[in-house]
Amino acid sequence: MSATAILTLLAASVLLVPLFKRIGLGSLLGYLIAGIAVGPYGLHVDSQPGAVLHTAELGVTLLMFLIGLELKPARLWALRRQVFGLGLLQMGAVALPVAAAGAVLGLGAGGAALVGVALAMSSTAYILPLLAERRELTTRQGREAFAILLFQDVSVIPILALLSLVGGTQRPPGWAALAALVALAVAGRPVLAALFRYVARFGSGNRELFAAAALLCAVGIGVGLSAVGLSASLGAFLAGVLLADSEFRHELEAAIEPFESLLLGLFFIAVGMGMPLGLFAARPLLLLGLGAGIVVLKALTLYVGRRAVGGDAALARPLAVLLACGGEFAFVLFASARGSLLAPTVADLLTGAVALSLALAPLALIAHDRLWLPWARRREAPPFTPIDEPHRPVVIAGFGRVGQVVGRMLNAQGLPFTALDASAEQVDFVRRFGNTIYYGDATRLALLRAAGIAQARLFVLAVDDVEASVRIAELMRTHYPRVPVIARARNRTHLMRLREMGVRQVLRETWGSSVEMGKLALQALEPAVDAEAFAEVFTRHDEHLLERQQAVYHDQAALIALSRQAGAELEDILQSDARLRAHREPPTSDGVVPGA
Repeated sequence: MSATAILTLLAASVLLVPLFKRIGLGSLLGYLIAGIAVGPYGLHVDSQPGAVLHTAELGVTLLMFLIGLELKPARLWALRRQVFGLGLLQMGAVALPVAAAGAVLGLGAGGAALVGVALAMSSTAYILPLLAERRELTTRQGREAFAILLFQDVSVIPILALLSLVGGTQRPPGWAALAALVALAVAGRPVLAALFRYVARFGSGNRELFAAAALLCAVGIGVGLSAVGLSASLGAFLAGVLLADSEFRHELEAAIEPFESLLLGLFFIAVGMGMPLGLFAARPLLLLGLGAGIVVLKALTLYVGRRAVGGDAALARPLAVLLACGGEFAFVLFASARGSLLAPTVADLLTGAVALSLALAPLALIAHDRLWLPWARRREAPPFTPIDEPHRPVVIAGFGRVGQVVGRMLNAQGLPFTALDASAEQVDFVRRFGNTIYYGDATRLALLRAAGIAQARLFVLAVDDVEASVRIAELMRTHYPRVPVIARARNRTHLMRLREMGVRQVLRETWGSSVEMGKLALQALEPAVDAEAFAEVFTRHDEHLLERQQAVYHDQAALIALSRQAGAELEDILQSDARLRAHREPPTSDGVVPGA
């Protein structure tokens, strides 16, 4: 590839990918569009997208290595039901009807099977970053989505082997492959661990050398297994699994991830460059129907299947929308089967349909979040759990990491309270430990009334969301001004907003621990400094500064000016205190003041 082509690819990626992420369509679609823009149907900067794709498939290999690193035995065991239950359910529910339809349409057994499993795949490269951006990886639908994607990624390995038996271009794995797998299982972990200990010991902390060793493991084992008839992706995946429990796991992830992200982006650019836009122009309705059909079929099958095995609509619906798109392995499978199991025109048509499903999936998610989700919540969920217990003297809004500590301390003294939380998952989790907690959004006045706030002696505002916290404080000021409020603030600005709402007892959630850490740091670095006295002065100064900032916090220029003055003022205070202590302390026998 020429320098001009590389420069154009980088420019297109830098311009388009952030734009697509900004408008909510995801970076993957941005890479695809960038590939189309610079490919044969766009600027035509490179006439060999196949060569680019061959190089960029290393990104898929590294993705499999990172997936293997996540597959610790304990984690796999914890997710066994989701991985092998939901994963198999989703794969079968999509692959079987699609394969049957393909056989009816004359694709043959091998081609129909390939199309079925390829369309059942969803994009790990699109969904996992999306879940991380939405902070949903630890939610129930996030965990189940990860489990299903993990099953799909692992299933690529036997799928490739099975396809080779029914007419693929790869030769079936034989005794050499079996011997290689046994050798890797027996000797792989100690050999890899020894390699990384050697690099860590003699590499003098060289991160580049560690990254090179990680690439050597992922690519080297992949190349070794491909030489005996298995896939390079399988080798990279197994290398990751072998290192999942090692002490080098986090360092490996940090070293590999930049390469994986860049090469995976190049992979999708290459797919975009090879996109059959001639077919789009010639048969737009067919391609649009196939792309939309993939999204609808996958969403419906997963929704129905998840409901059938006991999931409620609130879980099944977002899970189905998340996994409705096609996946990157479909591009790999269709490219490998082009001309053998699948006619070139059919392979191109299916490749275009999968790419179109990736373009439609973000739109479906946006429609779900902005249109369907609010309507469904109003229709399905009660505004809050009915509170049937007697009114208690304390109401705690927000029962996460802060509210639970407050509740435990009250429990220890036998002081009853009513706990509220707006997260149904948090409510379910806390109830599993035998605690009484009620689901509901405390920004609803009806919920506060049902919790008996009018009779409460204290209201603890421990909600994490800043805007919700301020709205609740405003409700309390308007409707229950006589009920004392103790509030949690995430930061300085949140604290000042709550004080403006009339809440006087506001504690910044990280202030106490931060001051303690500062004291420990001073004691470690400057043992002669009286860390306790300094912390007292620092805290008093900060409280005084907060009062001054409160008066002008709507004026950004005044806030900046006050902040700039604060450092010099604190230094003056410390010097004054030092002089005062020196004046008050009695001189020693030789006339020297202690500490002077």
